Amino acid sequence: MTGNDIRRAFLRYFEERAHTVVSSSSLVPQDDPTLLFANAGMNQFKDTFLGKAERSYSRAASCQKVVRAGGKHNDLENVGRTSRHHTFFEMLGNFSFGDYFKKEAIRFAWNFLTEELKLPADKLFVSIYKDDDEAFALWKRMGLSDDKIFRRDEKDNFWQMGETGPCGPCSEIHIDQGPGTGCGRPDCNPDCDCDRHLELWNLVFMQFNRDADGVLHRLPKPSIDTGMGLERVASVVQQVKSNYDTDLIFPIIDYVAKMCGENYGDDPAKDVSMRVIADHARSSAFLIADGVLPSNEGRGYVLRRIMRRAMRHGALIGAVAGGGSAFFYKVCSFVIDFMKEHYAELADKKEYVEKVVTAEESAFERTLNSGLKLIDEEIFSKLPAGSAVGGELIFKLYDTYGFPVDLQKDILEDAGYVLDMPGFEKQMSRQQEMARKSSLGLSASTLSDEVIKLSYRLKTEFVGYENLKSETVVRAVIGNEIILDSTPFYPEGGGQASDTGEIKAAGGSMVVEKVYRIENAIVHRGVVTGLIKEGERAVCEVDREKRLAASKNHTATHLLHKALRMVLGEHARQAGSYVSAESLRFDFTHFSGITAEELKKSVDIVNNAVFSALPVKTCRMSRTAAADLGAVALFGEKYGEEVRVVDVDGFSQELCGGTHVDNTNKIGLFVITSESGIASGVRRIEALTGRAAFSYLSERLEITNALSQHLKTPAEKLFTKIGDVLEREKALEKKLRDNQRAIYTNAVHGELGDARLINGARVLSVKLPNAALDDLRAACEYITAKKADMIVLLSSVADGKLLFVCGVSKPLVNRFKAGDIIKEVARAAGGSGGGRPEMAQGGGQAEKLNDAVDKFYAILQTR
Repeated sequence: MTGNDIRRAFLRYFEERAHTVVSSSSLVPQDDPTLLFANAGMNQFKDTFLGKAERSYSRAASCQKVVRAGGKHNDLENVGRTSRHHTFFEMLGNFSFGDYFKKEAIRFAWNFLTEELKLPADKLFVSIYKDDDEAFALWKRMGLSDDKIFRRDEKDNFWQMGETGPCGPCSEIHIDQGPGTGCGRPDCNPDCDCDRHLELWNLVFMQFNRDADGVLHRLPKPSIDTGMGLERVASVVQQVKSNYDTDLIFPIIDYVAKMCGENYGDDPAKDVSMRVIADHARSSAFLIADGVLPSNEGRGYVLRRIMRRAMRHGALIGAVAGGGSAFFYKVCSFVIDFMKEHYAELADKKEYVEKVVTAEESAFERTLNSGLKLIDEEIFSKLPAGSAVGGELIFKLYDTYGFPVDLQKDILEDAGYVLDMPGFEKQMSRQQEMARKSSLGLSASTLSDEVIKLSYRLKTEFVGYENLKSETVVRAVIGNEIILDSTPFYPEGGGQASDTGEIKAAGGSMVVEKVYRIENAIVHRGVVTGLIKEGERAVCEVDREKRLAASKNHTATHLLHKALRMVLGEHARQAGSYVSAESLRFDFTHFSGITAEELKKSVDIVNNAVFSALPVKTCRMSRTAAADLGAVALFGEKYGEEVRVVDVDGFSQELCGGTHVDNTNKIGLFVITSESGIASGVRRIEALTGRAAFSYLSERLEITNALSQHLKTPAEKLFTKIGDVLEREKALEKKLRDNQRAIYTNAVHGELGDARLINGARVLSVKLPNAALDDLRAACEYITAKKADMIVLLSSVADGKLLFVCGVSKPLVNRFKAGDIIKEVARAAGGSGGGRPEMAQGGGQAEKLNDAVDKFYAILQTR
């Protein structure tokens, strides 16, 4: 049977047994933004198992695409080196939501393996939870003898979703593949970690609920969750020793081998590289198709690590040509064609996936080249092989220069170096702690310790969605910091600046400048006049104009987010934002620059939504209901079971705790003031709304009118006119530069009569005041090209800096090296230099110019 046959047989088998076949969910969990990737078949059914959502069916079966990389699955280095490790695989599973239980689950699994897949029953055995006598009896009924049923402890055969919640014992079905597989030891037994005794299928019996005290309570409707890796069962059915040898993966390996002119199986090291590329191409293609883009954090960072590891292995086996031609996008494209029959969504994203991978390959080539140079300078040239590379240096290469740690490990360990990873982790922890404090803003760095301590036991109710003015009770006063019982002041958070305004009490008042949330308390900070006492009543009033301006900008970010997804694609997701009364800033994921046309389309969509006067509503609902609505959740944000959804009349739905206008027409006008790249795969847009946008456009119109009058050109022809002016200026600058270089070249040429004959070469030093480095190089190239026996040192002092260029005619480079000469000359001037044998450059201290020239002649006298 082929792998595709097994997948079809599994789904058909359970469909015939009243299961609803459910398509694989996205690799990006839609209702759980804290989970990196879908890592099990049950992910999409989590809320159903927890009783928070209902489905129209009580039995389901699926083939779920799974990525396990990053987080606790952070063992990338094992992928390609073992027969079973993968970043991407397919998980077959059948599920019961309070329908059937152990008896049926065990019978379904056993019969599928022995009757549908024809696996030998005498080679199968099971492990069960040590106290699960019910499962023991059921397996006995299936014909297994006592010696084929192994009782194991909670660590191996008891499953739970978290520290509390649904849990239960599990039964695992294994197969003995015989002494020809695995470690080969005579005493090999089912407890051995080798591949001889291979786990095939895990059947989880969710029959308990664990409370906060660790006590187990029986569930009224026990459920079933099972999982079996398709690649693994295919390796058994097809009688191959590795998942990579199955027809699910090997065709990709074969494609890679042919691409780089290798024969798989000839070289173990190259075989590892080909397996890595094949596996990583599968995960890369699927992740990108599901909207993940390579970046430096979260899901994007895991994808980038996977992609760059594959590219690194491509370079090792010659898949990348010497000129740095791309290859990995071709492998990902092959994966799409190879797997699109079952995963139709891949076909629609093929061109997009190719573009993303190509862009990342180009970026990686630059990173790899600069990283290799850094490693050469910082390590290879200073430390002998076998030395330990300190954690601080590893961190410096990673943090300052952006060279990935896993690549450092690959390169340095292959070269025989030992990496101080604990030292690196220490540096990372220090940086993360600094980032954590920084992320709290002033609340961590400048608020008093006393008010921070109070914040952990006091609670402030936020009433600012409905009211901008309210009465409250003062709970604590510490200098210029106040905590209230309730407040209309929006605290800084969610990318929105805090409100400002005034708090008035009987004996004093505060002009509120900043507001922070720490745990459940909201802290107000500002300038206090008079005396405000704990326990007295106070009136809070938010600055209405600033709140409205901030709300306009916040709603505009939601419109912009939606517009960018419409124009660029669903991958364009928020990566950060900041809104205040003055302006908005929106960061988003995108793999390339944005064209003027794309930017214009986005602005038009936002303004069309503004002019359409769309109602903006907010409501609270369960996280599941919000996901069903299609509300966008942001990765990394932590949401409770109840969430607040901001709905722009069907145009945009997002989970958000910020303040918003109640109708888009209150935004007035939207204009983008800048767009730029701020990191690989991340773009930034800065924009204005309302009066600020109107003022911005008015100023630009005034500038346009002034330019039009100054250049005596109609506004619609200004672009062409300015282009003509710039072209003329460019031509004049080139003419001036050429004339200046001709002057310098002629000056050197005029000094040729003063050249000294030393050791068969004509040697000349010429000083060219105020010449730029390019001028020195041009004059040097001209002279050494025209004269076959010249060694020239040209120098200049410009802006107080001493510059040198040394040139050697080609016929002389076998005897004299410009790079060697310039090093000694520059050293005599208190500087440094280097370069090629025929030309080199350097610098030094201006007052030591004459010493350097003397050194130049002296060097050549001795050679």
